[in-house]
Amino acid sequence: METEMMRPLLLLPEMLLAGGALAALIGGSFVPRHRQWIIRILTALVLVATIVAAAIQLRGPATSAFDDSFAVDTATGIARILAASGTLLILAIAADEISGSARESETYSLLLFSTAGAVLLAGANDLLALAVGFLLASIPLYGLIGLAHTAAGAEAALKAYLMGALFGILLLLGVTVLTGLSGTTTYPELVQRLPDLPRGAVAVAAVAVLAGLLFKAGGVPAHFWVPDAAQGTSATAATFLTTVPKIGALIAVFRLADLFPASASWAAAVAVVAAASMTLGNLAAYWQSDPRRLLGWSTVSQVGFLLVPIVAAGRSDLALPSLLLYLAGYTVTNIAAFAVTAALPEHRDLTDFRGLAYRRPGLAAALLVALLGLVGTPPTAVFVGKLTTATAAWDGGYAWLAVVVFVNAALSLFYYLRWIVPVYRQPGESEVTSKAVLRRVTARMAVVASAVSLAVGLTAGPLWYVVSR
Repeated sequence: METEMMRPLLLLPEMLLAGGALAALIGGSFVPRHRQWIIRILTALVLVATIVAAAIQLRGPATSAFDDSFAVDTATGIARILAASGTLLILAIAADEISGSARESETYSLLLFSTAGAVLLAGANDLLALAVGFLLASIPLYGLIGLAHTAAGAEAALKAYLMGALFGILLLLGVTVLTGLSGTTTYPELVQRLPDLPRGAVAVAAVAVLAGLLFKAGGVPAHFWVPDAAQGTSATAATFLTTVPKIGALIAVFRLADLFPASASWAAAVAVVAAASMTLGNLAAYWQSDPRRLLGWSTVSQVGFLLVPIVAAGRSDLALPSLLLYLAGYTVTNIAAFAVTAALPEHRDLTDFRGLAYRRPGLAAALLVALLGLVGTPPTAVFVGKLTTATAAWDGGYAWLAVVVFVNAALSLFYYLRWIVPVYRQPGESEVTSKAVLRRVTARMAVVASAVSLAVGLTAGPLWYVVSR
């Protein structure tokens, strides 16, 4: 890997996101409320520019910036594109919900700040950069959750803040222990020094850092806030918090997998967390009647699936490509599912969707594609992700974990069917005459996101070539 001291232009996508967030925050104070659409256009342009800059840099060789503290490689490039693309989709979905609201420009600013933090997490090659990325991704998220201005939103924001504070302290504790023992913060130097350090202290520090990152990912044991936040906050915040932060956190966990020695039992710890997240998320989701809460528990389960290739890091060449492909599929599929709930804000029970296929066939089809995609049904993108991650686990010597993947994929079908079946039932009289609000722009974006999910699955071959570079 090519190494130079600074090269700040390599962080152009991150600078665009942070600069755009500041511009949205400050500019929104001077733009009248009825013209806040100007800030929305600015935010969209920043995200498009970020995607373009990331795609251009992705074509170049792997390198690093700021004295090896930030890696600019395939994983970082894909994370940049996924995070910015996901936020752009969420921005389009949010148009109906936050247009003209009292905190419209602040919402755009918080989205950009948190996206910048997620991308910084993905490229962090230094413990201090990891800590900064964690804080930048977390703090705006608390504000975003609390913008719902409801009792449930306030409760969700408080839970997210308290859990974030706890696991943030754990992450910083792990960073402090590793830095104090090794005398360095950069990953390349840590790789050389950790084998000579006390195994017990390294193991404790590794668990602490992993716990902090699991908060951002929404996995066990730091998952309790996710279903409450998904249910209690706005559709915009719920879609964002269950999607974009996971991209940075999971790639950060993958980078740490190459850091700790085998004696620290890193792979075994991640494997246990993966199995627990998959199983607990599926079991809890089965009993939910609120669609957003169901999707909240679903994301806990999905984190378990996404942790599987990390177990195989260093043991299988399929590990990183399968993780990146799964993240791509999950991003668009999860956004599509949440977009359907955002398009029908009054439908807060699974039974409210009865007869949707007769009233809104396009929206029902989008929901069907999204939910079957989250199950992992071919030819959707998540199917390819689950298949390749299970293959990576098997190839890495964790055959039992591959079996857990397939068992949990089958189990997840049952609670998704609890949502799908009412959609295609004959509507009753009350459903036919329902005057429920339909957010048309959001509904169209739900269809678009579902179509993108199918497209990612159908083009998995070329995408695999890109993520395998």
